[in-house]
Amino acid sequence: VPAIGVTCTNPQVTSDCDVYFRICFLDPFQGTVHANFASEQFGAKTAYCLGELGNDYDQGLINYFTQAAEALGMKVVKGDFPENNSDFTSYLTTAKNEGADVIFAPCSIQYAQLIVEQAAAQGIDIPLLGPDTWDSNQILGAAQGKDIEIFVSTFYAEGADPDFEAGFKAWLNENSEALTNNGGNDLISAVSVMGYDAYHVALEAMKKAGSVDKADILAAVPGVTYTGVSGAIAFDEIGDAIRDSAFIKKANTANNVWDFVTAAKVEG
Repeated sequence: VPAIGVTCTNPQVTSDCDVYFRICFLDPFQGTVHANFASEQFGAKTAYCLGELGNDYDQGLINYFTQAAEALGMKVVKGDFPENNSDFTSYLTTAKNEGADVIFAPCSIQYAQLIVEQAAAQGIDIPLLGPDTWDSNQILGAAQGKDIEIFVSTFYAEGADPDFEAGFKAWLNENSEALTNNGGNDLISAVSVMGYDAYHVALEAMKKAGSVDKADILAAVPGVTYTGVSGAIAFDEIGDAIRDSAFIKKANTANNVWDFVTAAKVEG
């Protein structure tokens, strides 16, 4: 049965599975984007990386960030926290004491909210860099009204497709359950956009196959090309998306929205 991943960025997802495809960029790219951004935006000389011990997503992204950062001449200091950790005070203090110019914390929303809240409470003025998992209304909520800088890499920046957004917001505001599930507001996250695009890629595969038989659809998916809300979508030989850019957004803590910063690319 063919599967189309929406935001699964770990390289291993498609490495040994002939039926799995995805429409998102990968973590080697995402980690490099953040290292380049830290260097270009902040002139960072020292970066503090914080992730959950034993978590493949966290540690993989930290590894890719470190490789790119060190190639740029940056010093990288790493901190690992245990599962279900709730106190990040000592880690944030270490980042400050190490003279970190940025903190890269590619962890889940559960931990990210705590990191944001505790960094603000400690008066940490080091920019926080988060991956696609941080592109969430929950992170905006945690940051609202606080004196803190948060930058995330993501697949879509609100404002890029006004027609789609108008329809999506209208649907949210007419559906109380959907609005609640969206955090009680009509902000459009990249995950929602990517889910919408993945659905249409699946439809295109069915059209191309001229069939709803799973074997026919599986054979058709690799040849699908589709211009989605998030951009052009096509697949390489192992089912990964051919993507060459990511959006960087900054949390607007006063207005509780994400502000577009830049579209980042990585050569090669």
